[in-house]
Amino acid sequence: MSTKKIVITGGPGTGKSTLVNELINRGHICLEEISRQVILDAKKEGIDQLFLTNPLLFSELLLKGRQQQFFEADIYENKTVFFDRGVPDVLAYMDFIGDAIPENFLDCCKNITYNLVFILKPWEAIYTSDNERYETFDQAEKIHDHLVNTYKSHNYKLIDVPFGTVNERADFILKMSDM
Repeated sequence: MSTKKIVITGGPGTGKSTLVNELINRGHICLEEISRQVILDAKKEGIDQLFLTNPLLFSELLLKGRQQQFFEADIYENKTVFFDRGVPDVLAYMDFIGDAIPENFLDCCKNITYNLVFILKPWEAIYTSDNERYETFDQAEKIHDHLVNTYKSHNYKLIDVPFGTVNERADFILKMSDM
């Protein structure tokens, strides 16, 4: 048996990071979102908003980081590993901003496959902005649609995570992951 790889995705501000932290607190293996680190690294280089100033470079760095996470997860043989976003998220965001998607990005999505994908819908009651999250709630809803379309176009059946407390959402994911 190999590593079971499960993505938790959704637009900005849907509670993904909180949910991933809850799974970590419960002792599960989770690989955290890397975009914030890419953004912080760019800021150290004097680039305030890499996603806005050079979206292709930003996407390339994300794709590389997510590929690396995917393959590094194999060290957890016979275990379940949760990912805060997957490779198709990169394509969904590129589609959202209207960037052309390079062929190697598409090939990457074909070659990297996850066992399950959970998606969190936009939830206005918990949505907040911060220094790394500059999208409006309306944009978050549009990003959600791009995520759904991108994952479906790569033959994933998305599992909707219902609104609820972080404990209820974590319980739902764990129950559905054992199916």
